[in-house]
Amino acid sequence: MEYLLKTEPSVYSFADLQREKETVWDGVTNPVAVKHLREMKPGDRLVIYHTGDEKSAVGTASVISVNTSDTKNPQVKIKVGDALSKPVTLAEMKANKLFADSPLVRQGRLSVVPLTKEQWKFLGV
Repeated sequence: MEYLLKTEPSVYSFADLQREKETVWDGVTNPVAVKHLREMKPGDRLVIYHTGDEKSAVGTASVISVNTSDTKNPQVKIKVGDALSKPVTLAEMKANKLFADSPLVRQGRLSVVPLTKEQWKFLGV
């Protein structure tokens, strides 16, 4: 599967992930986003999306492991991938019909969003 993970770059940015190489993605509280984290499997592909002023997909990562022992706070260990050759803005995604029904557009505050293979390809990854 492919997912988009949102992060506020002033709190934790893709550059932070590049520096650390791996991190645990946890602390998500929205029940739908938590459900998506629990569904992740090792090898799933991820797009890292900066919120705030940037509002753009900036890089990739992948799932190393998923610990769901705490069902309300699953911990997903991820490793860094590559920076996108060109960040893809939210405006560009909204303008593309591939994202018309996406939770990224319909549920703007959702921090973990599943992606289709076509959406993944649109993001240039």
